[in-house]
Amino acid sequence: MKVLKFGGTSIGSVEALQALTGVVKSNLEQGERIIVVVSAMGGLTNLLIKTAEDAVKGIDFSNAMSAIEARHFEVVKALIPIQQQNKVFTTLKIYFQELEDLMQGVTALKELSPKTKDAILSYGEKCSAFMLSRILRPVYEKTEFLDATQVVKTDSSFGNAHVDFDQTNLLIQNYFNHHNDELTIVTGFIASDNQNRTTTLGRGGSDYTAAIIGAALNASQIEIWTDVNGMMTADPRRVNKAFSLDELSYTEAMELSFFGAKVIYPPTMVPALMKRIPLVIKNTFNPEFEGTFIRHENKSSDTVIRGISSVDYVSILNVQGSGMVGKAGFSGRLFSLLSREQVNVILITQSSSEHSITFAVAPEDAIFAKSLIEQEFELELAAGKLEPIRIENDLSILAIVGENMKQTPGISGKLFSSLGRNGVNVVAIAQGSSEYNISVIINHDHLSKALNAVHDAFFAELQKTLHVFVVGVGNIGKELLTQIKNHHASLVQDNLINIKIIGLSNSRKMFVNPDGIDLENWENILNEKGEQASLGGFVDQMKSLDLPNCVFVDNTATPAPSQYYKEIFESNISVVTCNKIANSGEYKQFELLKKTAQKHGVDFFYETNVGAGLPIIKTLNDLIISGDKILKIEAILSGTISFIFNNFKGDVTFYDIVKQAQEKGYTEPDPRDDLGGIDFMRKMLILARNSGLALESSDVELGAILPENCAKAPSVDAFYEELKVSNDYFEKLKNDAAAEGKVLRYIGKLEDGKVSINLQAVGPEHPFYSLSGSDNIIAFTTERYCETQMVVKGPGAGAAVTAAGVFADLVKVGAE
Repeated sequence: MKVLKFGGTSIGSVEALQALTGVVKSNLEQGERIIVVVSAMGGLTNLLIKTAEDAVKGIDFSNAMSAIEARHFEVVKALIPIQQQNKVFTTLKIYFQELEDLMQGVTALKELSPKTKDAILSYGEKCSAFMLSRILRPVYEKTEFLDATQVVKTDSSFGNAHVDFDQTNLLIQNYFNHHNDELTIVTGFIASDNQNRTTTLGRGGSDYTAAIIGAALNASQIEIWTDVNGMMTADPRRVNKAFSLDELSYTEAMELSFFGAKVIYPPTMVPALMKRIPLVIKNTFNPEFEGTFIRHENKSSDTVIRGISSVDYVSILNVQGSGMVGKAGFSGRLFSLLSREQVNVILITQSSSEHSITFAVAPEDAIFAKSLIEQEFELELAAGKLEPIRIENDLSILAIVGENMKQTPGISGKLFSSLGRNGVNVVAIAQGSSEYNISVIINHDHLSKALNAVHDAFFAELQKTLHVFVVGVGNIGKELLTQIKNHHASLVQDNLINIKIIGLSNSRKMFVNPDGIDLENWENILNEKGEQASLGGFVDQMKSLDLPNCVFVDNTATPAPSQYYKEIFESNISVVTCNKIANSGEYKQFELLKKTAQKHGVDFFYETNVGAGLPIIKTLNDLIISGDKILKIEAILSGTISFIFNNFKGDVTFYDIVKQAQEKGYTEPDPRDDLGGIDFMRKMLILARNSGLALESSDVELGAILPENCAKAPSVDAFYEELKVSNDYFEKLKNDAAAEGKVLRYIGKLEDGKVSINLQAVGPEHPFYSLSGSDNIIAFTTERYCETQMVVKGPGAGAAVTAAGVFADLVKVGAE
């Protein structure tokens, strides 16, 4: 025998009731004996509460009563044969008249007691259960309606009554022994006390009714039919990646339910647990889905936690003072007071010094609780032994739950790391000795971000989503977006990293979409839907979305974006940049950015600042972290200059090779911007700073390539004419080197705490002698790599390799 409970959404419309009928019919066809427990129609209990509260204030409730009646009559007309409708209408009208009489009494007395409120709310269940019993008669002729007030007995705690199980079990068993050939439709949520006054079991109590009946009759299974596919790893309204759990233990389900998982009412577990009856959470609108099984014995889980639950709003009260230290019975006195006055305490944490106790309550109870404490501890407050009681509002609880957490090291670390990295401040922490639950109180504004960040951290089989905001969609930016699009599937499959582009901006337009931007059509989207670009506005939108795992990507070469880096880090957003300006400006700015990123637990990656896609900064950092000592660094870090001197040989003139480099797109529009060595100097400065030197650009010795007449020519055309005029100068440099069997190279050197960049002639023994094309090269001389240098060589310029370096840094953020 099974007990099937259907919630308000499963009985809230004609379509829902048709789906419900299909579930019942399927069970009957399989030969199952079933008992059906139902809630009021979806939304009706809230409407009844509001209508009763309006009645107290003297507000006319006739429209609400008409709406309630119309909802039920619409269903009757649609689902019950016309010749049987009048009998159903008659009974429903009797209920509605009784309900209206109660509302009239509330209006007359201007009072809504808990007892009257329970009586009013009972009509939602009575109407739905009676109506369903008549809808199901064509499916099973002996379908009858049972008002649960006849069989579920409680005390007189109206609003949240406690069940008298001895009396209730006997009444249930006796009733169903005499009606064992019927399909019984039972009201959920309602009961009665020993004076036969209607009571309620608390919001969500229909689940509880089903469990009470199932336990009393030793049912084989209790099924809770709702509108979701079982219990999920997190609230799917806040966490898109939340997925259904196939099974849970009673303890896990209880923990998740108490901390906000509204799929099942927490007390439901108790009767089922006592009899070890499996509970199944299923979807009325997707009956083929297996749902979530809650039972005593489960197969071991692959994940450390089972789920993440949350309570949207709580308030916390902090009680502290020297008078609490070593004071036996203080906690008992405090919490006995709150219990006696029906103030439910959701979470408690106490300092080891016993100097303070912090506890969470529902926001509506906070002021009342504060008043109670001030009255109870009036003398201690007056004597200064207790500090004034403080309330903090607009907070939420996030809880991770799972039996595998017990004695598994690192759980707390992973939880707090994922929160800290995303800038979520933890106000209070609680963990029971059972280790099934770690709960934290956080600011409500960060709840969605926190849930998503923690979900990504603990469910490793899901990909981690990076929410990326890109400034600069020129050559490098376009190439980066193309690479992300082309490699998205493999990145998700092989690295479990999903890069989602949320914002794009160039100098003219910007566009932000929290759901992501289609990379197949991003240019049209930016041009057609984008608003006028504002870097400050773009950063503000990125911050206001408050998404987890955010990355700001700067593909520009202008100083403006770097002015926002510190603000971005302080918002717990990582930065990936190929823009050298921030790291080659004043040293104090470089140091401030590094420290700010470190303080806020986010990443600042700029591998492409030095060698485009080459792993130069990574190699340098790895050497230093591993304890090696840098003795000397030599480098050619300009693809343009590398190309020019690699090809300046034989009969070719310096004018010819510079002209060729410009035609190939290797140089800036004015080649002197490359040949002046400023960009090279910035790269060497960044290397020096990453090796631990506090150098400024003025500390770098920058040797000239061009004679003064070429460097100071008034235009690009004049510059080329001066190159022709200075041909003898360049030929002499080339020929002098060739005479010694050497070649010309423009080399940066870091040694003895100093940085210099000069034109040198090097022979075959030098690692830079055989350099070709536009490659960059860097040679590390360290204590470990002393006799043979460590050399990194490869393409150091071009949109494709630079974009690849930015892409690699993005992936590195995802792996952190």
